Parts: sequence; structure tokens; C-alpha cells
Amino acid sequence: MSTLRVLTGITTSGTPHLGNYVGAIRPAVRASQQANVESFYFLADYHALIKTSGDPARIQRSTLEIAATWIACGLDPAKVTFYRQSDIPEIPELTWFLTCICGKGLLNRAHAYKAMLDKNAASGAEPDDGVTAGLFMYPVLMAADILMFNAHQVPVGRDQIQHIEMARDMASSFNHLYGEHFTLPEALVDDHVATLPGLDGRKMSKSYDNTIPLFAPREQLKKLILGIVTDSKMPGEAKATEGSALFQLYQAFATPAETAAFAQAFADGIAWGEAKQQLFDRIDREIAPLRATYDDLMGHPERVEALLQAGAAKARAIATPLAARVKHAVGLRPLQAASASTTAKADKAALPTFKQYREKDGLFYFKLASAQGHVLLQSSGFAAPKECGQAIAQLKTHGYSASPALHPQCQLSDGTSATDADTALQTLRDAT
Repeated sequence: MSTLRVLTGITTSGTPHLGNYVGAIRPAVRASQQANVESFYFLADYHALIKTSGDPARIQRSTLEIAATWIACGLDPAKVTFYRQSDIPEIPELTWFLTCICGKGLLNRAHAYKAMLDKNAASGAEPDDGVTAGLFMYPVLMAADILMFNAHQVPVGRDQIQHIEMARDMASSFNHLYGEHFTLPEALVDDHVATLPGLDGRKMSKSYDNTIPLFAPREQLKKLILGIVTDSKMPGEAKATEGSALFQLYQAFATPAETAAFAQAFADGIAWGEAKQQLFDRIDREIAPLRATYDDLMGHPERVEALLQAGAAKARAIATPLAARVKHAVGLRPLQAASASTTAKADKAALPTFKQYREKDGLFYFKLASAQGHVLLQSSGFAAPKECGQAIAQLKTHGYSASPALHPQCQLSDGTSATDADTALQTLRDAT
């Protein structure tokens, strides 16, 4: 079975809370332990500059807190690639290459940018008031994060799907201009990810200032839980689990049997104070051992730094060779290689070639041309560039005659026989 590359970024702009743990950290750590999955986790400190520009101490502190959190929660840096974005200089370099092939119109459609335009329009401000180039270019940096490691899947919420689609567009454009260098990533959306309520019953979010810090000291955790808003029902009165922040929080940490017992206690009229105490005990039972590791790491930031530097070395072992190939592809090459490049180009021109492209109908096509430029095969339209690329790969590997399933989607040109197509494809295989 082939290895699947999965990449996750964590923005270093705040302190992790229980909602982050249940909705992102805990499931991601479990996913990192799967067989045949190569996991990449990075601290997105370049992205944090967009949100917290002018507050360097916060970014540094958040970087330490988040790195210590993920390690304390079970992420094993020896089994994954765990690194800080700013330790990989190839990422901003790739960002520029992608900037040069990315249309401004694509970035104009980004949700975050459009939301700022709408906000300014509603307030009567200038359209781009408060819009930094960093905010506008955010999707390109995100694309570079993903394409730098040719990730197959990127776990995201539904609000981030657009960014993955934009990364695919940029990868496809670059591959079309300079050859196949990048995998087209796919968004991995888990609709079953838990969303926890905060202290006031709304979604737990820093925006609402209703969070419970994941590794708050034990007494602070208890105080916050005791402050969760409930209704006025007295002890002995049955209480509904539906819509109860207390019950939802408990359920996120408890086993099915524990959850059923807690639901029965609600039906039996448990006092709110007792329910909050049980919630605190259940959360603290899971978090306390992790908190001890977290506190130890926070007290020894040099250990965290060493782990990140080791992770950066692993990441750069992949990023540096790819960046070198990309630089060469776009023409940033040693000058003495100019004559060799001309010769190589001439040799390439003497070979059959595939061309993949997109038409105005929005579909993706390809054609195979002989060394003399005569079109041998012409495809019908594919809905996605990935499907188009898979068909090309099938033909390159097996030939036209051995790929009858593709024949309805790939027609021989007039005057071309199956033997002509197979000969051209064999020539391509012999040349690689």
C-alpha cells in the first residue's frame, strides 16, 4: 500500500483551549498513529503575523505553548515531521514562485479578503481599508505550505476548503508551465469533529472570550467549570441534556457508559453544583497527566526548541531538493548550464509530448503529440485535473492498447493507429 501524506498547520496566535483539544488536537494525534500515513504538523508562525502583527512576544509565547501542547497530548516527533514554518526558508521562496503564476482574480475571490471588503462597504470605509498584502496573499502562502511537501490530504474545516482548491489551481498552473512538480492536494473534511460550547453556551472561541484553557492550573480549571452558565432548575428537578453545555462537555471526554450514567443523573434531577463537580473530575482525569508533561516542557523551552530544530532538519531534507528542482524549472540556473539547457530542450522537442490544459467550459483535457507535432490522441473533458493526470499516467505506464477503459475518453486522431500511439508512448518510456 502506498504512503499517504497528510499535512496540518497550527497558527501560533493564541493559547490552546478545550475546544481545540477535542476538535483538532486529540483526533489529529490519533490520526498520526495510523499505518501507511506520513504526517506533517507545522507551527504556522508566518500566518500568525497576519493576525498579531506588532505583538512579537505573543507570537513567541504562543509558539512555545502550542508546541508544548501537541507534544504533551501525545504527538511523537520521532514518528511525524513536526516543525516551525519559519525554520523552512524554502516555503517563502516557493510562495514567490506561486505568486508569479497566480492570477489576482483568484485571490480576489478569497473568502477572508471578500469579508473585509464587505465589512468596509458596510461601514462606509475605503474598500481596502485595513487590508494588508499579507491578508491578501494568505492563500498563496498556504498553498506553498502544502505544495512544498506534496501533501495528498489536508484536514480542514469547511471554511478552509476554498484555500485547498486554490492550492490545486496554483499547482495545476505551475505544472502546466514547468512540468509535473506538485501533487494536487485534496481537502479532508471531517463532519463529525466535535464543537464544544464555551462558558456562556456559545461555541468555545477566543472571539467570544468564553474559552477554558486546556492546561489551566487545576484550581483555575475548577473555577471556570463552576462558572458555566446553567438554567435555574433546582435540585430534584429533571434537567434536559439537549442544549446543555455541561452535558456536551462531559460527553466529549466520557465513555458511552459514563455518558449514559450522566444522562440518567440529569433525568433524576442532579444539582447543578454536583453536575459541575462531576464534569470537572472527568476532564481533570484525562488532562492532569498531560498537564504535568506540558508544565515540564514550558519550564524547559530549550527541549521544545531542540525538537523543532530536529523536525526542521527532517522537513528540509524534503524541501531543499524540491526547491532546487523548482528553481531550475523556472530558469534560475547556473549560467554555465545555459548551453546544456538548450541541448536538453532540443532533445525534449524530439520526443512525443503530452499537453494538459483547461478549456473555457471549465473541463480539463490532454493530447498526445508526436515528435513532429502531429496530434495522436485527444481526450474528452475531465471534471478535475487529478482525473486528467491519472489518465495520462495510465497511458504512459501501460500504453494505449493496454488501456481500453480509457478509449471512450481518449480518441485516436484521424490517420493515427493504435500502433502509432503505442510506439510514441514506448518512446516516452524509453526516454525516462
